[in-house]
Amino acid sequence: MPPSEFLITNARVYPVNGGTDRPVPASALAVRGGRIAAVGSPAEASTAVPEARRIDAEGRTVVPGFVDAHAHLHELGLALRRADLTDASSPDAVVKQLRAFVADHDPPSDAWLRGHGWDQTEWTPARLPSRSALDAAFPERPVWLTRTDVHAGWANTAALEATVGLDRLHEMSDPDGGHIHRDRTGIPTGVLIDAAMALVEDHIPPPSAAHQDRALSTALRHTARRGITSLHDAGVGLSALRRVRDFLEEDRFPLRLYAMIDGRGETLEHFCDRGPLHHPSGRLGVESVKFFADGALGSRGAALLDDYADAPGTRGFLLHDSNAFREHVRVAHERGFQVNTHAIGDRANRQVLDAYEHVARESTRPLRRPRIEHAQIVAPDDRPRFGRLGVIASVQPAFAPSDHGWAPARLGPDRLTDAYAWRSLQEAGARLAFGSDAPVEPADPIRGFHAAVTRRDAGGAPNGGWQPDERLPRATALYAHTQGAAYAAFQEDEIGSISVGKRADFVVLSQDLMTVPSDRLLDTEVVATYLGGTPVHTTPDWPDAH
Repeated sequence: MPPSEFLITNARVYPVNGGTDRPVPASALAVRGGRIAAVGSPAEASTAVPEARRIDAEGRTVVPGFVDAHAHLHELGLALRRADLTDASSPDAVVKQLRAFVADHDPPSDAWLRGHGWDQTEWTPARLPSRSALDAAFPERPVWLTRTDVHAGWANTAALEATVGLDRLHEMSDPDGGHIHRDRTGIPTGVLIDAAMALVEDHIPPPSAAHQDRALSTALRHTARRGITSLHDAGVGLSALRRVRDFLEEDRFPLRLYAMIDGRGETLEHFCDRGPLHHPSGRLGVESVKFFADGALGSRGAALLDDYADAPGTRGFLLHDSNAFREHVRVAHERGFQVNTHAIGDRANRQVLDAYEHVARESTRPLRRPRIEHAQIVAPDDRPRFGRLGVIASVQPAFAPSDHGWAPARLGPDRLTDAYAWRSLQEAGARLAFGSDAPVEPADPIRGFHAAVTRRDAGGAPNGGWQPDERLPRATALYAHTQGAAYAAFQEDEIGSISVGKRADFVVLSQDLMTVPSDRLLDTEVVATYLGGTPVHTTPDWPDAH
């Protein structure tokens, strides 16, 4: 009997192969040769693998492996090994957590101190911080802290002097697509937004190869424990891809990676010369390009059609003029790549839709399942264009409950109905693909599922859900995190559902996502994660231990 043959019985198996209608669970599945051999009753499944070993699921639920349609794998690994500032409630709390991190990890005295996750919208008062708070605690060690959305960074004076130079920064104008935040007297505060972040980041010594290897291993363990079997890496460079290929050659890459190459430099040129890439393992595909149209809402970099409600005269900024962006899309399309564009604001989303429509009209062949990453604020007139143009809305459900405390101030009550409107987008004809944008949000599909169906955060706020009319049915949310996300990467014939002939990528859960009360959804545990029929994560009580 081949070791890859087995039968799971006494389960609630949701194949997710019938669209977004409420699914009916099977009770068994069979695996042979790394693929699904049968789904149905125990008798039906055992016919496909009559000599296979049996695994009693003890009533647990089995769903397709989760596909995270938008995340940053290497950045996730690095973030998991940096100071976590997501719970910091003030600049003083940030400093306290940084001191604790240094005490616990004892980095060399001249090493950069890196952290991630601060969010001034959660502070009182809710204003951007200053380098002075960091200088008092770390007068000599360079400190660089990225905001939760990774669209702003906070540096101390030592970091500025080690990179751009404080005097030079004081004399500089804002770079295109970025902003140097200043105090009332015009002195830089140390906060750099979007393109201005490069003034520091481009000069930070890169992590050692060994550190990056450890970070990638950390990210892979983390995703396996969360039930993620496939991930769309949004904006990957050549060095990261080489590291992935090294891991694949050493058989230590328990994930399927769909890489969006970074459209801003040498990586795009490299692949435009060579075309898409598919690794023979089936665990790495490179056939899409990631562009940026604007910045983030939290730092007021998202490009809006009208002024920010809390900053009159400010509308964010587009990173390209329309003609230049169309040319980027045209070149990528002609080279055979899917085009995936970050667009947060309604002005940015319109620019991207206009460009896609223009290039499709001028081309001799249709665009390859174009995507808009985030599609966070979309004018009502633009919603039907997603379906009409075949544009996939690659959205992050966890953004809605995370942002509900401050987004109304940015947008105002009238425009707020155009934001985080995943259900309205779908009903207007858009295909949905769910992701996390980790490390911006946790790489946790259960959390994303909960956010999509309840519109509440992990603490249950707000009561009744934020914009509750935009709650999605559970079957739709599960589909968007499995088959819908697989479709967004041209992989729906190989993964995304538990169907005969597809790769045996699936997850065993402690409870039924379709029936458990909504206030208990976040109690769901990933008991086992299978990739190609091989367990890559198991809890001690699962009989097929990893």
